[in-house]
Amino acid sequence: MARGTAAQKKTVAKTVAEPKVVEAPVEKKVEEQPVKKATRTTTKKVELAYVQFAGKEWDMAEIVKKAKEDYLAQGNKATSMKKFCVYVKPEEGVAYYVVNDTETGSVEL
Repeated sequence: MARGTAAQKKTVAKTVAEPKVVEAPVEKKVEEQPVKKATRTTTKKVELAYVQFAGKEWDMAEIVKKAKEDYLAQGNKATSMKKFCVYVKPEEGVAYYVVNDTETGSVEL
């Protein structure tokens, strides 16, 4: 019995051995910096066109608007306009317009 007891003691000694200490990785706490968002300033494009002649000036947007109003005042529909061209003759004080390469008209500047 002495042998069995010694063998049992060795087995018990092996199983009761000190547990291995496993070191957990050290987590470094990184402070998060606030992310600066790039602010885009959206600017609206402005397009202006003027006709200057003999000391006078006309706004092209107004001329086109008058020409379209004249075309619509003649009983035409806005949906019928596929192509709209305006020709300005400042020496005559008139803007001529052509709609769909067929219909024509004019307005005073």
